[in-house]
Amino acid sequence: MNKAKRRKPPGGEAAHTTRQRRIFTYDYRSFSTEKAAGCDQEWVPRESVTMSYNPLRSSLSSTRVILCCFAALALGACAQSLPVEGDTGTGGTGQTGGSTGTGGNATGGTTGTGGTGTGGARGGTTGTGGTGTGGVIGTGGAKGGTTGTGGTGTGGAKGGATGTGGTTATGGTGGGTDPCSVKTQPTGGTVHTSANASGTAAGLSWTIWSNGSAGSITTYSTPAFSANWNNSGDFLARIGLQWNATKTYDQLGTINAEFNETKSGSGGGYSYVGIYGWSVSPCVEWYIVDDSYNTMPVNPGNGTNKGTATIDGGTYNLLLRNTSGTGGSKCSGVSSWSQFYSIRTKARTCGQISITEHFKAWAAAGMTLGKMDQAQILVEVGGGSGSVTFPVANVTAQ
Repeated sequence: MNKAKRRKPPGGEAAHTTRQRRIFTYDYRSFSTEKAAGCDQEWVPRESVTMSYNPLRSSLSSTRVILCCFAALALGACAQSLPVEGDTGTGGTGQTGGSTGTGGNATGGTTGTGGTGTGGARGGTTGTGGTGTGGVIGTGGAKGGTTGTGGTGTGGAKGGATGTGGTTATGGTGGGTDPCSVKTQPTGGTVHTSANASGTAAGLSWTIWSNGSAGSITTYSTPAFSANWNNSGDFLARIGLQWNATKTYDQLGTINAEFNETKSGSGGGYSYVGIYGWSVSPCVEWYIVDDSYNTMPVNPGNGTNKGTATIDGGTYNLLLRNTSGTGGSKCSGVSSWSQFYSIRTKARTCGQISITEHFKAWAAAGMTLGKMDQAQILVEVGGGSGSVTFPVANVTAQ
């Protein structure tokens, strides 16, 4: 086969060896190679860009590549010291752990991400650990705040509870035992048998009086008494306060009584259980009737109705009556006097009697008392044979 005649390059063979051995061209539609002299064919591109090959340039380019590689390695080494990927989350935890006070609490999750900058953002995207840890730290801060507030709140609540507990003193103000709960009569006691006698016991004054045969009263070392009668005519037994007509009731303070009584036998044609007393100038004999051997409300007869009053949970009929009595008055030189009555419409056998409230009700009804001589717990009967016990019988003025 005949070989094609070779063309000599310009400048001869030597020139050929010092020039590029190959010429590369780039076409966006094709790629071709123009072989140097001695090749079988020659390709000529329609549009090409020539890049010359030069050993020195090639060497410099290689050097730059190597330097770039070293730089990349150096950057990689530096990168190992910075938080990346999953490590970013751990790094964020360390910095967030160092956060203090309100800052950590207010922006828990945000502080973890912000602390690592861009690395933290990547860590948040790629590594779940960083994001999860940040969330835990945020929760820790929130718990810290809650504990502080909770401690304060609990302290206040306990303080309030203690104050409420201290209100036991208010219970004590109630003033001792409910008289209705006392069922047992005191033991011992002193029996006084007479038609007309008086004395003191348990800091109170007692009196027994009868216009018939004698009866008896038993007094004790505590505010209590008992009485017995047997066809004694008009019989009275009582215990309470004696003032000897030196002050009006409003000058004596608030006057109250407590009582508890049990009846037996009969009380003749009339009977009163309650409070009894006298006032002077004007001369008034007065009654507060809470119970009777007869049917309540009793009617003393020949009285003037002065209305009603509601006191101590019950309704009382107010009556005014004029009398000359059977045994004279407590007022010197007076032979006829007035009687004031408060008669409870439904009987009761124990409780408190607010004596001052009855005095006020009488005053409102035009029934005026004078200076107080006495206020005493009473049993009065108009005959019969019976007895009564008062395990509680006390009158106070405060």
